[in-house]
Amino acid sequence: MRGLRQGGVVRIEVGASVSMNKPTLHLVCGKIAAGKSTLVNELGRATGTVVVREDFWLARLYPGEQNSLADYVRNSTRLRTAMAPHLIELLRSGLSVALDFPANTPASRVWMRSLFEGAGCAHQLHYLDVADEVCKARLRQRNESAEHEFTVSDEDFDLFTAHFVPPTADEAFEVVRHGP
Repeated sequence: MRGLRQGGVVRIEVGASVSMNKPTLHLVCGKIAAGKSTLVNELGRATGTVVVREDFWLARLYPGEQNSLADYVRNSTRLRTAMAPHLIELLRSGLSVALDFPANTPASRVWMRSLFEGAGCAHQLHYLDVADEVCKARLRQRNESAEHEFTVSDEDFDLFTAHFVPPTADEAFEVVRHGP
């Protein structure tokens, strides 16, 4: 890997790669419609990589129950509790995992750290640094296409974005930054 250690965080140049022989947990951090799922699709094309999508599971396990931020927090917490042992076993078995769960708060990243530490594997936190205006334009297109599991209003975007916290050096993740 090519990178520069800054305050406990390895800043990896986009295009740098983790060893193909070692399982890696790929995490994504970015606002709604920043391109996290698109990036996860790309990462999932690598041999030996499994994609696991939070929205897919939430829509199927809790249909009609995703109507507020409180609903999301409750249901995603339940899903993470159920999925953690499975994700750790996938990583321990030698598979890489591209995890399409937002790593958008320090608390969510603590849970994700428990996964790669529990599996004893490498990780990369892909931070998609995209302006709100770009995300909202993409969100409107996504809503119009009706291809995503959930429709998100501009108001919901603002509500969720108010809780967004970019990764910091003291969290000591291997960060791959995408954006300006």
